[in-house]
This record gives sequence, C-alpha cells and structure tokens, in this order.
Amino acid sequence: GKHWTINEVRALIRVWSDKNIQQQLEGTVRNKRIFEQVAARLQKFGIDRDWKQCRTKYKNLKHEYKSAKSAQDSGSTSRSMKFFNELDAILGHSTTEQASKSDN
Repeated sequence: GKHWTINEVRALIRVWSDKNIQQQLEGTVRNKRIFEQVAARLQKFGIDRDWKQCRTKYKNLKHEYKSAKSAQDSGSTSRSMKFFNELDAILGHSTTEQASKSDN
C-alpha cells in the first residue's frame, strides 16, 4: 500500500488511543470488525485507508514500539521511534494490566 504520512499515523494513533477501541483490541484476535471501525473513523479525518492497511500499520507500530521499549529497558538509547511517547501513553500501561488480569 502507499506510504503512511505523519498526519495519517497521528490520526491512527488518536483513534487507537480511544479506550473503547483499546479494550476491543485487547480482548480479541479476530479484529477485522474493529479495524473497519478504525478505518471509518479515519475516513472522517479525510484519510482513505482500508481496514487491512490500518491493521498492518497498527501491528507494525506495536512491534516497533516493543523493540524500542526493550532497547530502552536494556539501557540502549540508540533505538528510538517517531511516535514513541504517543504509543507509550497507550501501550506503556497495558503490560501490567494484562498481568493483573491473568491473576484473577
């Protein structure tokens, strides 16, 4: 697909940071329907992406974030990414939440 612009990625992260969307994403593997919602919201911002593009970008950002995070944890500062802080706000807490969920 065509390259995502900074504004498109920002918009995707904005939609993704919605608590409702996050909860849906955390609770499911078959997430086509959720990404169809995400794509529909992006369309309101004038961004034309289908659900597959949104899901792929989401996965890539998540992967990149995890790599940057683990590099950071091991004391390396060389690996940083453009939207780290935005993603950290969304993903930084989810690891501890997941742990407490599985205890119950």
